Amino acid sequence: MKIIIPMAGMGKRMRPHTLTTPKPLLSIAGKSIVERLIVDTSNMVNEKVEEVAFIIGNFGQEVEQQLCNIALQLNITPKIYYQLEALGTAHAIYMAKESLSGNVLVAYADTLFDTKFMIDPNEDGYIWVKQIDNPSQFGVVIHDENEYIVRFAEKPKDFVSDLAIIGIYYFKNAEILKNEIEYLLDNNITGNGEFQLTDALENMMKKDVKMKIAKVDGWFDCGNFKATVVTNAEILKSGKFSKTNFSECRIVDSKIIEPCFIAKNVELINSVIGPYVSVGEGSVIENSTVYNSIIYNNNHILNAQVGNSMIGSYVKYFNNEGNEVSLGDFSEIL
Repeated sequence: MKIIIPMAGMGKRMRPHTLTTPKPLLSIAGKSIVERLIVDTSNMVNEKVEEVAFIIGNFGQEVEQQLCNIALQLNITPKIYYQLEALGTAHAIYMAKESLSGNVLVAYADTLFDTKFMIDPNEDGYIWVKQIDNPSQFGVVIHDENEYIVRFAEKPKDFVSDLAIIGIYYFKNAEILKNEIEYLLDNNITGNGEFQLTDALENMMKKDVKMKIAKVDGWFDCGNFKATVVTNAEILKSGKFSKTNFSECRIVDSKIIEPCFIAKNVELINSVIGPYVSVGEGSVIENSTVYNSIIYNNNHILNAQVGNSMIGSYVKYFNNEGNEVSLGDFSEIL
């Protein structure tokens, strides 16, 4: 089994945080988005994941090494591919064409999910979906009585389905997918000026490849800072994070209202933290109240009230009350 993760986007809606860190490497409750994605997709298969292919932009050697380290720590072989032009979802996957063989999971790195679903290796493929209230904003699937997909619809104005595609796909034979994407590229078949994965999938189904729906219980957006703060809270509620090792922290006259993720070497002094707070390594919070927020590494928060916020690393945030903020790395508000 291989996992392919297209993640070459610039993450503009997450600025200023993505000016210094690619969005999939931002942490949610102590683990990067991409690590959570690899673990959660791996849990859906009853076989070892041998390879994970990261499709990235020009992110630099340090980021590439971080991605490789994440895979190696999970005992998976990493591969790096590049998409240097934003030419669509199908084009992105094709950049990893050397990995498009055998059974493959494709997972786009801008969302997290929760499911108990397990893949049946006898099926040709699956597309993961979530039932939603407003399907007109998403690509949706229409399926038959046996849950096999018969049609796709992109942002339908009239109701045809409320099952939104969340960006996770399984292919029993990824070579078929590769061939169909090659056909799109060779014949310059585009939708809205880009090579679309759904066009390749429709061609596969016309050739009797049967794609089935796979439902998720939770679908968590990481598209902007407010959505990411909500996702952080949902992950903390689920318990999928490392509990605080109080011996690795300095906590003085402070209260932690669970659930919270507190990394090592954190100092909490005369403060109230939580609920739904993640605090990164080396941060100092004193004389402050923090709730429903993500605080990254090596920050100093003093005499402040922080809620519904996302604060990058190496930030100084002093003497502020009641502000909802999104601060990038190395910011200072004194």
